[in-house]
Amino acid sequence: MFNLVIFGAPGSGKGTQSENLIQNYGLYHISTGDVLRDHIKRGTELGKIADAFISDGKLIPDDLMINILADVLDKNADATRNGVIFDGFPRTIEQAKALKTMLAERGTQVNAVIGLEVAEEELIDRLIKRGKDSGRSDDNLETIKKRLDVYHNQTSPLRDFYIAEGLYEAIHGSGTVEGIFADIRTAIDARR
Repeated sequence: MFNLVIFGAPGSGKGTQSENLIQNYGLYHISTGDVLRDHIKRGTELGKIADAFISDGKLIPDDLMINILADVLDKNADATRNGVIFDGFPRTIEQAKALKTMLAERGTQVNAVIGLEVAEEELIDRLIKRGKDSGRSDDNLETIKKRLDVYHNQTSPLRDFYIAEGLYEAIHGSGTVEGIFADIRTAIDARR
């Protein structure tokens, strides 16, 4: 089992590169954003709580996200046999510690953190374009700026945490999708 965290600011290409990782390594993809949007769409109690946070550009509370992830892992034990890509989680050092504990309880661990590093101007351009293409309501300039502020203040310290853990692989996230993925493969293959 080989577990990855794909890490980067909103718009850095986590979802795009996760698709390549799924195809090339047979990993199970857990996008916390997709899980939360599904709950919001279905109008579940979790969806209502999550929507209030997401609409305001804030992070979901840690205990709620860990419980959601544990539930997804437990319900998909066969599909996660090769490993998991955690996309959009963790976003804080406390979440990283909670993820480490939750995985240890299941006899596994995070094996690598793929950090997609992209300049802020490019992130904003990508997110504005994604909002126009997909209709995602959280891809408007005001919410994007809030999300990037949250990322810089709460999430980016995770980079140093994972460097200290010896897990962080910095990947230049600008260029072609194929070129970026070639760099990701090199980093992963060196750890397998």
